[in-house]
Amino acid sequence: MSSRLSLGCVREEFPALARRLGGESVVYFDGPGGSQVPRVVPEAMSDYILHHNANHGGCFATGRETVEMVADVRELVGLFLNCESSEVTFGQNMTSLTFAFSRALSQTWAEGDNIIVSQLDHDANISTWRRAAEDRGVSVRILPFDPVTQSIPVETLERFIDERTRLVAITSSSNLLGSHVDIAGMSEVAHRFGAYIYVDAVHHAPHYRVDVAALGCDFLVCSAYKFFGPHIGILYGRKDLMRLIEPYKIEPSPVEIPHCWETGTQNFTAVAGLGACLGYLLSLGGEGNGDFGLSYGRIGEMERLLVERFLARLDGHNFLRLHGVSGVSGRAPTFALTSVRHTPEDLARHLADHGVFGWNGHMYAVNLVDALGLDRSDGVLRLGMLHYNSVDEIDYAFDVLDGL
Repeated sequence: MSSRLSLGCVREEFPALARRLGGESVVYFDGPGGSQVPRVVPEAMSDYILHHNANHGGCFATGRETVEMVADVRELVGLFLNCESSEVTFGQNMTSLTFAFSRALSQTWAEGDNIIVSQLDHDANISTWRRAAEDRGVSVRILPFDPVTQSIPVETLERFIDERTRLVAITSSSNLLGSHVDIAGMSEVAHRFGAYIYVDAVHHAPHYRVDVAALGCDFLVCSAYKFFGPHIGILYGRKDLMRLIEPYKIEPSPVEIPHCWETGTQNFTAVAGLGACLGYLLSLGGEGNGDFGLSYGRIGEMERLLVERFLARLDGHNFLRLHGVSGVSGRAPTFALTSVRHTPEDLARHLADHGVFGWNGHMYAVNLVDALGLDRSDGVLRLGMLHYNSVDEIDYAFDVLDGL
């Protein structure tokens, strides 16, 4: 395999990309809301449910096969996140995992404590913690969005944190703007004050390697349907901490981690699809590759070209305003736009009529929309690229917008 991925070979793995509308190919710029999947994912899910379907733990063949499959995928997720398999918990999605975990972690808080959330985050990493804080009589501090950096600098956290801070909940990449956050720096500050850090990596994981050791975080969540897999959520938690926190579970369920955190029967079909998804990602690094870093290096090369092209085409479109980082660095290929001529919904509907799929609205980042001075009911037009998108698709989208 050459050092650079072949876009044609990549696109062949995604059947959805062959879809056409009115004779034109469909352009999927809706990836931030959920990516398309390579064919190996539904094939693995179909194979499991047709030939190995059973509940976890049976002494018969399919029961043993299910146990082995889940263990194998958990090991693969450990490789994906650079953690131990015992630190990987599966769940319905990021929001459900965070609600359940916040309820348990908050039992360690006391009146007079405080927690910190940020204006940059999807509300799944804000309201979950606010509700838990309300139940425990704990105050909530909000890190403000910085309009200069279009992110939240580490220095901002240093102004808000103190010795009574128990948790810092923050995103690694904004799902609305694509802006990055220095999580390693945030972790260092949080730990200096004795606080835990909980990272939402849902928008980060499709574009960049998630290495929890390098990030220095205590907890991290992501969702496979954002990085080419099925609808399943993943929670990383440091094993020393996960053993100290008491989960909400039924009495007969396992007491050891991570199984004590996985309430009820898991979606084993989705777990099988997750394994195939991660296998696909590994394959991008080359034959025999066992390093997700190589794969994400190649993804990054492709996506940088997309960011450069998008920003080049945006230049000169005075009726469009970009919210977020204006340069190539410090961002994912996710773009939030507003227009002086049309509402975000008007733009999204016009694009959709011409086969370009994009999102409009607040994307559940309502605090960030407020900080940007925008109306929640309008929000932005969000166009997001993944490694299977092309510069030709970007050109087509701008041509469509020019015709509005």
